[in-house]
Amino acid sequence: MNVCEYTLPGMFIKEHRVKVPLDWSQPQDGRTLDLFVREVVDPRKRHQSLSKLAFLQGGPGGKGPRPQSGGPVWLAEALKTHRVILMDQRGTGRSSRVESATLASMDGQAGAAYLWHFRADSIVRDCEFLRTALFGGDRWETLGQSYGGFLTLTYLSLAPEGLSACYVTGGLPGLDADADEVYRRTYPRVAAKNARYARRYPADAARIARLADVIAGSDVRLPDGDRLSVRRLQTLGMAFGMATGFDQVHGLIEEAFSDSAETRLSDHFLMAIMAETGYDGNPLYALLQEVIYGQPGHACRWAAERVRGQFPAFQPDARPLLFTGEMIYPWMFDEIRSLRPFRAAAAHLFTRQDYPPLYDRDRLANNEVPVSAVIYHDDMYVDAELSLATAARVGNLQAWVTNEFEHDGLRQSGRVFHRLRQELDDRGGPLPLR
Repeated sequence: MNVCEYTLPGMFIKEHRVKVPLDWSQPQDGRTLDLFVREVVDPRKRHQSLSKLAFLQGGPGGKGPRPQSGGPVWLAEALKTHRVILMDQRGTGRSSRVESATLASMDGQAGAAYLWHFRADSIVRDCEFLRTALFGGDRWETLGQSYGGFLTLTYLSLAPEGLSACYVTGGLPGLDADADEVYRRTYPRVAAKNARYARRYPADAARIARLADVIAGSDVRLPDGDRLSVRRLQTLGMAFGMATGFDQVHGLIEEAFSDSAETRLSDHFLMAIMAETGYDGNPLYALLQEVIYGQPGHACRWAAERVRGQFPAFQPDARPLLFTGEMIYPWMFDEIRSLRPFRAAAAHLFTRQDYPPLYDRDRLANNEVPVSAVIYHDDMYVDAELSLATAARVGNLQAWVTNEFEHDGLRQSGRVFHRLRQELDDRGGPLPLR
């Protein structure tokens, strides 16, 4: 075990690196991963006995937040009362990061089998190892953002004895919804976000149409050599579910051309498109995005691509051109340089159907761990109707429904975590630590 300590303004940080089994069902087979975790505490309270709050990062495939001066805002709020645990989930950040070299010696089937160990059940078992082996074994609280909410329900299903309280922000999944149902619900919400974008920036429609026509009619290359297609351009809509997403996309569109005749795409635009629509920093997101919706006996089979056929307004030749959202398509593993090394593994992964259940519905119904959750009414990524249905099926869960925030409300305002904690405290607070 490696340990490193240092101090930032308002934060004392201790870093840990530990080894865990790749396969928790066969820990004796010798295959291991490194897990990297940060322990963050107010320097004035570093020697105090504080409740621990484990942050369950969104994603899938998202690394833990990096503490720095001025943020994240929720972390400053949490440090008033807690010792915060920030883990890079397996395969991300400094935890045996998955990248192209990881699968270089594996064929598609072996690669898919390897990636199978990066699902929610393995992440929860990593958390339980850290709680018991590294942090003394007391129950801890969790804060699950987005996919972290999916992890929370898996945690409550597999190891509720490790939890004293759970907070969930924008991440209550449908307990029975498979990938097809998720995307049938998602496309209309993304269309609604496109309509809001058009109302905010009405002049952009013509420029986007012109941009799509130029891309479709010529061989446009990104700085890394990838050919830019209209369907790759459409994936910029991934940002539409965040507070500043419309403005971010508009900033790219207004500088797309470098000439008044709008015939030449600017170097700035092409570099930004490469960065915004590439997956060098997070290939696990593309590989696992549909897998997180896997239900026993049901293969995902590229659900986003299949369901897209039911929504012709999203076709690349449609005008006005609509942006897509949190969807992963098979063509990405051909057109995007950073994903091509994973093409064979993805083909196997997306057709597997031997999913073990991630949620124990009976255990969740009888749950005694207090859960405080916020459901964002207009969330583009997580369907609010499915979230409300889940909230009604989980014992001891209280939900706050609001349209004040987009999906990133936790990052935008310290009030979100403060309210969830206050609501839980008003109901009696967390369970005893032991």
